[in-house]
Amino acid sequence: MRFLPLLRFSGVDRCARRLLLFAVACLFVSPLLFAHGVEEGDAMFIEQASGAQLLPFIYLGAKHMVTGYDHLLFLAGVIFFLYRMKDVGIYVTLFAVGHSVTLLYGVLSETNVNAYMVDAIIGFSVVYKAMDNLGAFRRWFGFQPNTKAAVLIFGFFHGFGLATKLQDFTLSDDGLVANILAFNVGVEIGQLMALSVILIAMNFWRRSDVFPRQSLAANVLLMSAGFMLMGYQLTGLYTVS
Repeated sequence: MRFLPLLRFSGVDRCARRLLLFAVACLFVSPLLFAHGVEEGDAMFIEQASGAQLLPFIYLGAKHMVTGYDHLLFLAGVIFFLYRMKDVGIYVTLFAVGHSVTLLYGVLSETNVNAYMVDAIIGFSVVYKAMDNLGAFRRWFGFQPNTKAAVLIFGFFHGFGLATKLQDFTLSDDGLVANILAFNVGVEIGQLMALSVILIAMNFWRRSDVFPRQSLAANVLLMSAGFMLMGYQLTGLYTVS
């Protein structure tokens, strides 16, 4: 895989500094902006649904992924330096397998995990991938973690993150398996839709002369966003507990 060499912060251009300032400013935005939950109307439907409701749950799964900024930030980091569709397919499949397994297992087995902790780990996954793209592990620690294994493992945590959203509701046993499978199918559809848009935009960006310079700034911003997600979730964890 191709990685961007990690530069000294003194070498970060004006664009990167502006992005960093923007990221810091976002820390003071209302936490409601970062509340990745389920809309009230969707929540009412999930609570009241009985029997197999395949199409509605496919829609809800797709909607949740398309609006799931934490999942999309991680996926954007994963594909940032992937230029071949074969590589994109491999990494996206690993992520899909990971989150599908834990989404289905978490809901159907009623395995409860702390939502704040899981979402904090999801935030860390964004930080990890940005650092990976910047070449930080090889430069700072002298080794390169297995990226495929990392994407699969973080996929497990992203799946538990999705499961905790559904576990907030009282789900009817009538049609539960079919509905959760439909929700997972919707998640995959939403993921493909979002990735298609991201890939199209990135392909145009990669053709520009400014991409090598701006890619550094983009990954610094990506890492900042991950830290913000972690901070928000850890604050919730210690406030609630």
